[in-house]
Amino acid sequence: MVVKEKIIEVLQLCYDPEIPIDLWNLGLIYSIDINDNETEAKDVHITMSLTTPGCSMGQHMANDIKAKVSALDGVSNVDVEVTFDPPWNPEMMTDEARSKLGFDPVATPKNEPKIDVEWE
Repeated sequence: MVVKEKIIEVLQLCYDPEIPIDLWNLGLIYSIDINDNETEAKDVHITMSLTTPGCSMGQHMANDIKAKVSALDGVSNVDVEVTFDPPWNPEMMTDEARSKLGFDPVATPKNEPKIDVEWE
């Protein structure tokens, strides 16, 4: 059975050749869609981006994803679409990737009590 978690595990084995971080943790994977087809196997559509529009390794990364996801049991077809909408930015990385690259973790807003600003 094809499950999204298995596909994510595979995507964590696909690396950007210029950055030693996997594509999932870099935040380059925008969506994973698993669809039925005429057979018992599933079709997988992955939408991803690149760190820059001029990245010459985009096709290499898409082919790597196709090869590795296609090897999963129960997968019939894999389609990888590259998009730049929205454009990738470093805030899309996981904290794991941010740490490996020397970035600070993404600040999460604190749930501080609301201050009453109305005057009596």
